[in-house]
Amino acid sequence: MPQSVPAHAPARAGRVRIADVERTFPTAEGPRTVLRDVTLDVVPGEIIAIVGPSGCGKSTLLRLIGGLDTPTVGSITLDDRVVRAHDDSTAIAFQEPRLLPWRTIAQNVALGLPRGSRGRSARERVAELLALVGLTHAAGQRPSEVSGGMAQRASLARALARDPRVLLLDEPFGALDALTRLKMHDLLLDIHRAQPTTIVLVTHDVEEALYLADHVLLLRNLHDAQLEPARPRAKVVALGSSSGLGALGSAGAARPADAIPDGEADTRRANGSIARFVPVPGARPRDRGARAFTDLRTGLLDGLGVHKLTPKETP
Repeated sequence: MPQSVPAHAPARAGRVRIADVERTFPTAEGPRTVLRDVTLDVVPGEIIAIVGPSGCGKSTLLRLIGGLDTPTVGSITLDDRVVRAHDDSTAIAFQEPRLLPWRTIAQNVALGLPRGSRGRSARERVAELLALVGLTHAAGQRPSEVSGGMAQRASLARALARDPRVLLLDEPFGALDALTRLKMHDLLLDIHRAQPTTIVLVTHDVEEALYLADHVLLLRNLHDAQLEPARPRAKVVALGSSSGLGALGSAGAARPADAIPDGEADTRRANGSIARFVPVPGARPRDRGARAFTDLRTGLLDGLGVHKLTPKETP
């Protein structure tokens, strides 16, 4: 885990505005839309977690934010500038560390440095990042000589090396064992405190989303035969109160990048990709056992089609 907090001053966190985004892909059977009417405003320094069933466009949305893909309709801006292809203001880490096996951990981290970085300043920056993720002792080792968790920490350090204003994480802890995953959650929060940046995280783990994020974005699969109807919004409650279900919003809870007339908005929300945009109350680190936390988890799982059985329903 982190050994020290680097003195490096990172770039300021970025604001992401997603306006009326749609992504359609050509297929042998005809055009297939995986994202529709996605409008969202991610404020600087916020952690947003994206959850949803397979095929709902989670990773596609992440790629669009990172400039690795282009919307069919709509726009995505970072600090009021349209996101460019392979935008240098963003960095991405994947479920697999994707380290070069012939390079040391330090050399892999150095690959993430901005173009032109060299000499003493580059070496110092790599050393700071290794200290941040607790890998100073492993700087000279090869990826095959470290654990999966250590390799994933190196991947995070490499992504942070370019000082991104937006850090994109695509199921970064999905391949880790349960204990290592919990430790990585706390590491990510330590990193966020030491070097605040805007983070957009894709995950299949609802508990992970609630523990890490300020808001959870629940996407629906547009091709599911039984789309979940929008639920009425309810007031947000404090984490630790008697119920967290009041914090579960509908698609209408998403902060729009641009205003949409009420009637049109209702129709578009019902047919769009955003099922809910859930604020997670309470300051981090959160108590995983708090009633509000478990109620929020139950509500999100319900939105994903994972329903809790009552005693009468138990087989």
